[in-house]
Amino acid sequence: MIKTDQRPLYLQVIDKMKQDIEEGIYEAGERLPSEFVLSKRLGVSRATLREALRMLEDESVIIRRHGVGTFINTKPLFNAGIEQLFSVTDMIEQGNKEAGTMILSSDIQEASLKDHHLFNDDQFDDIIHIERVRTADGEPVVYCLDKMPRNYLKDLKSFEEESIFTQLEQAGITIAYAHTQIEPLGYHERISDILQCEPETSLLILKQMHYDERERPILYSKNYFRADKFKFNVLRKRV
Repeated sequence: MIKTDQRPLYLQVIDKMKQDIEEGIYEAGERLPSEFVLSKRLGVSRATLREALRMLEDESVIIRRHGVGTFINTKPLFNAGIEQLFSVTDMIEQGNKEAGTMILSSDIQEASLKDHHLFNDDQFDDIIHIERVRTADGEPVVYCLDKMPRNYLKDLKSFEEESIFTQLEQAGITIAYAHTQIEPLGYHERISDILQCEPETSLLILKQMHYDERERPILYSKNYFRADKFKFNVLRKRV
């Protein structure tokens, strides 16, 4: 049972639930007891418990599955500021996981007018298209679509063995920054299935154009991150 203090009871329930999760009383993915059992265990009314659970759901601490129950949400694999430019491999490894790659397709196509417009360059003929799934300890966590002009990588190697960033660096091209757009997506019929997502697991789409030190657009990426595995923060300053 919670130890009461001067704060509203629902806030104390929230702290107690988080403490129990930290101490391993409830583990990630575990189903919580019914509201009746949990309210009795905590010594609060069901109305108080519901308010606490609502706020815990807003914080993504728990997740409700309609008709199934309430579960402890998994902690994000990666949690950092979006202003920091990391490769997907770096993100996974910073989460103390082994990064892996599954190549779904990799080919060279004739560049279209849309490609020339995207890279603001009409001086290249072919473009590299890569479709991959990135894994963390073998679990699929990111679906990646990448494209770049063929002339940037004369010596094309397997993208399963070396990252795109690494191959570009070996070709003398260093990515300096990226312009990023973030879009939420509830469920994607194909990609959510590839990433083995539960129906309620949302996706975060990062559309990025990467530029080198000479301000040239080098690599366009469209990455679908599992929202239960990645969390991005933004530092905003008042001006």
